[in-house]
Amino acid sequence: MRKIRICELIKSYKDEEERNRSCGFVPSLSAFDDWEFSDKERETVNSSIASAEAGDGLSSKKRVPVKYKRKDVLNRDTTFPSDVQKVTKTKPARKAKKPCLRGPSHGKVPQKRKAGQLSMNEFDWTDTMKECPVYCPSKEEFEDPLVYVQKIAPEASKFGICKIVSPLGSSVPAGVVLMKEQKRFKFTTKLQPLRLAEWNNNDRITFFMRGRNYTIRDFEIMANKATARKYCISGCLPPAYVEKEFWKEMVHAKKGMVEYGLNVDGSAFSSTFTDPLGSSKWNFKLLAACGILEVNESSHFTVSHGSNTTHAVHWDAIYINYHHCGASKTWYGVPGHAALQFENFIRQHVYSEEILSENGVNGVFNILQEKTTMVSPKILLQYDVPVYKAVQMPGEFVITFPRAYHSGFSHGFNCGEAVNFAIGEWFAFGAAASERYALLGKMPIIPYEELLCAEAMSLSKSLANRPYSTADLNDVRCVMTSFSCLLRSYHRARWCLEKLKTSLRMCSKPRWSFTCILCKRLCYVAYVECKCYAGPICLFHDYETFNCLCGSSCSLFVIEGISKMEVVAQMFEAEEGMHCEVEQKMKSEPYSWMQTSFPCIQGPYCEIMSSSTLNVATGIKRSMIRRLSAQGKKRKASEKKDHTVLMNNIAENQSSLKTKECIRERYA
Repeated sequence: MRKIRICELIKSYKDEEERNRSCGFVPSLSAFDDWEFSDKERETVNSSIASAEAGDGLSSKKRVPVKYKRKDVLNRDTTFPSDVQKVTKTKPARKAKKPCLRGPSHGKVPQKRKAGQLSMNEFDWTDTMKECPVYCPSKEEFEDPLVYVQKIAPEASKFGICKIVSPLGSSVPAGVVLMKEQKRFKFTTKLQPLRLAEWNNNDRITFFMRGRNYTIRDFEIMANKATARKYCISGCLPPAYVEKEFWKEMVHAKKGMVEYGLNVDGSAFSSTFTDPLGSSKWNFKLLAACGILEVNESSHFTVSHGSNTTHAVHWDAIYINYHHCGASKTWYGVPGHAALQFENFIRQHVYSEEILSENGVNGVFNILQEKTTMVSPKILLQYDVPVYKAVQMPGEFVITFPRAYHSGFSHGFNCGEAVNFAIGEWFAFGAAASERYALLGKMPIIPYEELLCAEAMSLSKSLANRPYSTADLNDVRCVMTSFSCLLRSYHRARWCLEKLKTSLRMCSKPRWSFTCILCKRLCYVAYVECKCYAGPICLFHDYETFNCLCGSSCSLFVIEGISKMEVVAQMFEAEEGMHCEVEQKMKSEPYSWMQTSFPCIQGPYCEIMSSSTLNVATGIKRSMIRRLSAQGKKRKASEKKDHTVLMNNIAENQSSLKTKECIRERYA
């Protein structure tokens, strides 16, 4: 009881001290003379009050730092308010700022800040970002993925990214599907740095292979432990909070690492008929049969803060991602119409000139395709580059459209699957992507010319039987325009080569693509061979490339049936409004350079030497000897074997007929 009483005394003294000091009066020890204490208690109280008045933490009055004390300040123990003068802080003079040598439009934007300079208020921009469209189709609308994507594309492509909530669910867990398809299923992870780089020769982001194989269960245990270390729990995390924490960690520039299972072979979509989603056309295993092309079908496994860095999809195809299970993911998208603006921003404010392999935006594109660059959306918004956000939950699809850039990060362990595919409208983007890859000398992964020619010739046959519907109008006209522009370009190049080399030999080429030795372009329609180069050369180079010293040894290889293909192209242009559309397209990228590189010809098509008037057999034989692949040899051997079997069957039939005739004559 006595101890409690002493504590009450000290607390009462502190309260009274605060009240009196606000009025300018400092209480003395005599204020508690009416209290009855023993000698020992009196000594304890006196020492406590004395320490409070000395300012050891019991006094609520703030201490004045020594460097701010004025010399004329009187003793603070004075009891009369009139004797106490006001203490003022004298701040040191501010240092003059050095002039900025680089203007705001050309200097690099600092993305990194020290941890002590940050507060959560600096990440409020995450709450004000605009979100992308979200679509919730019915089961009837959801039936055909290509039809539905074409339906929403006019609106959704303006944002570059959109989210689709699936009306169908999967009845088989992703882990069960993967373990059934591949026994002892394991994958190797990459180590991904969690920081923002300066992007010069001394500071670039690279990913490293960890070299450790995980099962799905082991990776989930590791990922959940990493999430729990950050947030105390591994699930049910608010997306807005995780987003702020992610960017806070990135801006801190700490040398942290996360593991990321990227481009893992295999699909987590079930193939059972009882699975509603697995038996639908949205199963990525079946999506290839619906579209024009499908590349890079793969699964991926991520941990908390594992990020998908800023990049565009290969060849500007449509990218579709499905979230099988696990924590949510945040996506950011820059629409395709702002892609050039985004690339110029990266060139001026993020990348140093010393790391760009090419001048202009092509060099920027080349580094972005390495998938190691992460850019804060806050900085993009400050420079008026449009960015939109999406939070993807399990059972939802995220789609990015041609030419759009996207990035994102995971909120914890999750399993997703992605695929790139294309529809008819993609061919216009494919032509530009083909030209850009050729300028950079990058090996293409899609045979653009071969796909376009096959689609166009198939379209010409189908149009002869039935007219195209209104729903397919955009796709059909895009194929027609792209095919006509391609054939016009090749026709102009062939005409110019014949004028340049009067002794040019024309030969027929096999029906597969050859790689240009200079720019890595895949040549399907035509290419040139001569002694000056060790391989095929595409027709889309300047005059100096073909002005070689080999003379008559130069040969032009053209695909069989080129005349028929040109007739189809002219038939397409005869459609209403198509001729003007093709003419306009030829004046824009990527065809505009041909107007200056090659001299003008009268009309889109003119008389060119026909391959039928030359030694076609010699050309075929020469091409086969030089470029025949293993697949071609196998096919040729198979055809020869089939021909031998056929001749043997004919001989046996003839022999049996002669035998029957002899029997008839004998018994007649």
